[in-house]
Amino acid sequence: MGSNRRESEAENRKLNLSEELIAETYDALRRIASRQLSRQATGPSLNTTMIVHEAWLKLSASEGSSYTDRNHYLATASRAMRQILVDHARRKTAGKRGGGAAHVQLDENLVADTAPSDAILTIDEALAALSDRVPELEAVVECRFFAGLTVEETAQALDRSTRTVERQWTRARIYLAEHFVADDGAV
Repeated sequence: MGSNRRESEAENRKLNLSEELIAETYDALRRIASRQLSRQATGPSLNTTMIVHEAWLKLSASEGSSYTDRNHYLATASRAMRQILVDHARRKTAGKRGGGAAHVQLDENLVADTAPSDAILTIDEALAALSDRVPELEAVVECRFFAGLTVEETAQALDRSTRTVERQWTRARIYLAEHFVADDGAV
Protein backbone atom coordinates (compact mmCIF):
# COMPACT_ATOMS: atom_id res chain seq x y z
CA MET A 1 0.00 0.00 0.00
CA GLY A 2 2.88 2.36 0.82
CA SER A 3 4.52 1.67 -2.53
CA ASN A 4 1.34 2.68 -4.40
CA ARG A 5 1.33 5.97 -2.51
CA ARG A 6 5.01 6.59 -3.36
CA GLU A 7 4.32 5.77 -7.04
CA SER A 8 1.39 8.19 -7.04
CA GLU A 9 3.54 10.93 -5.48
CA ALA A 10 6.31 10.27 -8.02
CA GLU A 11 3.77 10.48 -10.85
CA ASN A 12 2.47 13.81 -9.48
CA ARG A 13 6.05 15.16 -9.28
CA LYS A 14 6.65 14.11 -12.90
CA LEU A 15 3.45 15.85 -14.00
CA ASN A 16 4.39 18.99 -12.09
CA LEU A 17 7.83 18.94 -13.69
CA SER A 18 6.20 18.71 -17.12
CA GLU A 19 3.82 21.54 -16.31
CA GLU A 20 6.70 23.67 -15.05
CA LEU A 21 8.78 22.92 -18.13
CA ILE A 22 5.96 23.70 -20.54
CA ALA A 23 5.15 26.93 -18.69
CA GLU A 24 8.80 27.98 -18.71
CA THR A 25 9.43 27.03 -22.34
CA TYR A 26 6.05 27.62 -23.98
CA ASP A 27 7.13 30.78 -25.84
CA ALA A 28 10.34 29.12 -27.03
CA LEU A 29 8.35 26.08 -28.21
CA ARG A 30 5.96 28.36 -30.12
CA ARG A 31 8.94 30.06 -31.81
CA ILE A 32 10.39 26.66 -32.77
CA ALA A 33 7.03 25.47 -34.14
CA SER A 34 6.51 28.74 -36.00
CA ARG A 35 9.98 28.50 -37.52
CA GLN A 36 9.35 24.92 -38.61
CA LEU A 37 5.98 25.83 -40.12
CA SER A 38 7.46 28.78 -42.00
CA ARG A 39 10.16 26.59 -43.55
CA GLN A 40 7.95 23.71 -44.53
CA ALA A 41 4.63 23.07 -46.16
CA THR A 42 2.06 22.22 -43.56
CA GLY A 43 -1.34 23.00 -44.94
CA PRO A 44 -4.21 24.69 -43.24
CA SER A 45 -4.79 21.80 -40.86
CA LEU A 46 -1.72 22.64 -38.73
CA ASN A 47 -0.89 25.72 -36.73
CA THR A 48 1.74 26.65 -34.19
CA THR A 49 -0.38 25.98 -31.13
CA MET A 50 -1.46 22.56 -32.39
CA ILE A 51 2.13 21.51 -33.01
CA VAL A 52 3.29 22.69 -29.57
CA HIS A 53 0.43 20.86 -27.86
CA GLU A 54 0.93 17.67 -29.90
CA ALA A 55 4.64 17.73 -29.06
CA TRP A 56 3.88 18.19 -25.37
CA LEU A 57 1.43 15.27 -25.46
CA LYS A 58 4.01 13.13 -27.23
CA LEU A 59 6.71 14.01 -24.69
CA SER A 60 4.47 13.61 -21.66
CA ALA A 61 3.34 10.17 -22.85
CA SER A 62 6.89 8.85 -23.09
CA GLU A 63 7.79 6.76 -20.08
CA GLY A 64 10.88 7.54 -18.04
CA SER A 65 11.87 10.66 -19.95
CA SER A 66 14.00 13.10 -18.01
CA TYR A 67 15.66 16.28 -19.17
CA THR A 68 18.99 17.57 -17.96
CA ASP A 69 18.11 21.20 -18.59
CA ARG A 70 15.94 23.59 -20.58
CA ASN A 71 17.95 23.19 -23.81
CA HIS A 72 17.78 19.39 -23.61
CA TYR A 73 13.99 19.68 -23.27
CA LEU A 74 13.82 22.08 -26.23
CA ALA A 75 15.95 19.77 -28.38
CA THR A 76 13.72 16.82 -27.52
CA ALA A 77 10.58 18.86 -28.19
CA SER A 78 12.03 19.95 -31.53
CA ARG A 79 12.49 16.32 -32.52
CA ALA A 80 8.88 15.59 -31.52
CA MET A 81 7.69 18.54 -33.63
CA ARG A 82 9.68 17.29 -36.60
CA GLN A 83 8.07 13.87 -36.24
CA ILE A 84 4.61 15.47 -36.10
CA LEU A 85 5.30 17.44 -39.30
CA VAL A 86 6.67 14.36 -41.08
CA ASP A 87 3.66 12.27 -40.04
CA HIS A 88 1.34 15.03 -41.24
CA ALA A 89 3.16 15.25 -44.58
CA ARG A 90 2.92 11.49 -45.05
CA ARG A 91 -0.81 11.53 -44.38
CA LYS A 92 -1.26 14.51 -46.67
CA THR A 93 0.53 12.87 -49.60
CA ALA A 94 -1.20 9.52 -49.17
CA GLY A 95 -3.21 8.71 -52.30
CA LYS A 96 -6.38 7.72 -50.51
CA ARG A 97 -6.41 11.07 -48.72
CA GLY A 98 -6.30 13.03 -51.96
CA GLY A 99 -2.53 13.53 -51.87
CA GLY A 100 -1.43 16.46 -53.98
CA ALA A 101 -4.87 18.10 -53.93
CA ALA A 102 -4.96 21.82 -53.28
CA HIS A 103 -6.05 22.77 -49.77
CA VAL A 104 -7.93 25.98 -49.11
CA GLN A 105 -7.26 28.00 -46.00
CA LEU A 106 -10.49 28.86 -44.17
CA ASP A 107 -9.14 30.36 -40.96
CA GLU A 108 -6.76 33.30 -41.12
CA ASN A 109 -5.09 32.14 -37.87
CA LEU A 110 -3.81 29.06 -39.63
CA VAL A 111 -0.54 28.95 -41.55
CA ALA A 112 -0.82 28.57 -45.33
CA ASP A 113 1.23 26.21 -47.50
CA THR A 114 4.62 27.56 -48.55
CA ALA A 115 6.07 24.49 -50.26
CA PRO A 116 4.97 20.97 -51.21
CA SER A 117 4.65 18.36 -48.46
CA ASP A 118 7.17 16.30 -50.39
CA ALA A 119 9.87 18.68 -49.14
CA ILE A 120 9.27 17.60 -45.54
CA LEU A 121 9.50 13.96 -46.54
CA THR A 122 12.66 14.61 -48.57
CA ILE A 123 14.32 16.34 -45.63
CA ASP A 124 13.25 13.51 -43.32
CA GLU A 125 14.70 10.91 -45.73
CA ALA A 126 17.95 12.86 -45.92
CA LEU A 127 18.16 13.04 -42.12
CA ALA A 128 17.45 9.30 -41.87
CA ALA A 129 20.29 8.63 -44.32
CA LEU A 130 22.53 10.99 -42.35
CA SER A 131 21.60 9.21 -39.12
CA ASP A 132 22.46 5.83 -40.65
CA ARG A 133 25.83 7.13 -41.79
CA VAL A 134 26.84 9.41 -38.89
CA PRO A 135 24.24 9.25 -36.07
CA GLU A 136 25.65 12.08 -33.94
CA LEU A 137 25.08 14.60 -36.74
CA GLU A 138 21.31 14.12 -36.81
CA ALA A 139 20.87 15.65 -33.35
CA VAL A 140 22.96 18.66 -34.37
CA VAL A 141 20.78 19.24 -37.45
CA GLU A 142 17.61 18.93 -35.38
CA CYS A 143 18.85 21.46 -32.84
CA ARG A 144 20.27 23.93 -35.34
CA PHE A 145 17.79 23.66 -38.22
CA PHE A 146 14.53 22.59 -36.60
CA ALA A 147 14.82 24.12 -33.14
CA GLY A 148 16.78 27.16 -34.29
CA LEU A 149 19.20 26.85 -31.40
CA THR A 150 22.50 28.67 -31.58
CA VAL A 151 25.77 26.73 -31.71
CA GLU A 152 26.27 27.40 -27.99
CA GLU A 153 22.73 26.28 -27.09
CA THR A 154 23.14 23.17 -29.24
CA ALA A 155 26.44 22.35 -27.54
CA GLN A 156 24.80 22.75 -24.15
CA ALA A 157 21.72 20.68 -25.12
CA LEU A 158 23.83 17.85 -26.53
CA ASP A 159 26.56 18.09 -23.89
CA ARG A 160 29.27 18.70 -26.47
CA SER A 161 31.85 21.43 -26.90
CA THR A 162 31.04 24.43 -29.03
CA ARG A 163 33.87 23.63 -31.42
CA THR A 164 32.62 20.03 -31.83
CA VAL A 165 29.13 21.29 -32.67
CA GLU A 166 30.58 23.76 -35.21
CA ARG A 167 32.52 20.94 -36.92
CA GLN A 168 29.52 18.58 -36.84
CA TRP A 169 27.18 21.27 -38.21
CA THR A 170 29.59 21.89 -41.10
CA ARG A 171 29.89 18.14 -41.80
CA ALA A 172 26.11 17.68 -41.66
CA ARG A 173 25.45 20.56 -44.08
CA ILE A 174 28.03 19.16 -46.52
CA TYR A 175 26.54 15.67 -46.29
CA LEU A 176 22.98 16.94 -46.77
CA ALA A 177 24.01 19.10 -49.73
CA GLU A 178 25.69 16.08 -51.33
CA HIS A 179 22.62 13.97 -50.60
CA PHE A 180 20.29 16.47 -52.30
CA VAL A 181 22.63 16.85 -55.31
CA ALA A 182 22.80 13.06 -55.66
CA ASP A 183 19.00 12.85 -55.52
CA ASP A 184 18.65 15.55 -58.19
CA GLY A 185 21.13 13.77 -60.45
CA ALA A 186 19.31 10.46 -60.12
CA VAL A 187 15.98 11.91 -61.27
